[in-house]
Amino acid sequence: MTPKQSGFFMPAEWYPHERCWMAWPCHLETWSKVGLQRAQIAYARVAQAIAQYEPVTLLVNPGDEESAKNLCGNNNITLLSLPINDSWTRDTGPTFLLDQAQHLAGVDWIHNAWGGNYQDCTLDNQIASVVIKQTHALSFRAPLVMEGGSFHVDGEGTILTSRECLLNENRNPQLSQQQIENYLYDFLGGQKIIWLNKGLLGDETDGHIDEIACFIAPGKVLCLITHDKEDPNYENLHENLEILKSTTDAKGRKLEVYTVEQPPATYLNGERLTLSYINFYLANKGIVMPEFGYEKQDKAAYQLFTQLFPNYEITQINALDVFAGGGGIHCITQQQPKTIP
Repeated sequence: MTPKQSGFFMPAEWYPHERCWMAWPCHLETWSKVGLQRAQIAYARVAQAIAQYEPVTLLVNPGDEESAKNLCGNNNITLLSLPINDSWTRDTGPTFLLDQAQHLAGVDWIHNAWGGNYQDCTLDNQIASVVIKQTHALSFRAPLVMEGGSFHVDGEGTILTSRECLLNENRNPQLSQQQIENYLYDFLGGQKIIWLNKGLLGDETDGHIDEIACFIAPGKVLCLITHDKEDPNYENLHENLEILKSTTDAKGRKLEVYTVEQPPATYLNGERLTLSYINFYLANKGIVMPEFGYEKQDKAAYQLFTQLFPNYEITQINALDVFAGGGGIHCITQQQPKTIP
């Protein structure tokens, strides 16, 4: 039986959490732009910020425990030794589900290193199954390549994703769009998919949704835009905005669409970083969001978040070194929803 047939669905990210799962940076190629130590310091900042609001379990390559402990401390942060290739638990960890009785399940997707960007992802393909066992959750093995950063849900039947990623030939070329939709319904418990077309230029994940749009409440979406018509992302981002403004969710509600301005173009070693304020973590009563060293834009994004999330404490941390690895705060975290013991 599929998760949906068994009564399971993916709850929204604002549903109460049991904990957050992260993984300690270890892949030298991923962090070649800033170096492994700077990446680890950046991850430690994120882990400590989240630990203010909920427990964090950090997967650590054997032999790296000392560096992780020294940088992260042990205040609501627990280390779990596990051989890993990389450190993006949103994409390599399980997608957690609940049923109406609040029993926990986890989806174990196939991981192919974002369409084959990296040669070896054997260890990362085992992360989901190990984490599911650690949580004593029911396991569902999905027969398709998928990453958690490629979809968002509202917990009420609506799934948000992008064609650039899910329909990419480097993911599931043997499947039609309809077949992929059916799998998403089966494994996330949805009834409607909202398809955006393209993500940010240069995104090595091929347009992950968690860089460009997300649900912030039932019937409400936050969307990344730019007002700079010369920016190569301008056309795609405004097309996404128009799609969201003209659609309804699974409940038939017309979406309330809010926008946040894209950070200024930022380059490292000649390559533009895919920076986005959308890439944040929604914890228990707290939000950990990025800043990028641009006072005007960072402050505007912070003020917007305080308006959109009046019941949450907003923590903004410099995340440039995280984004230098190809992802953001949302990409390096995975929430585990709270269950009834």
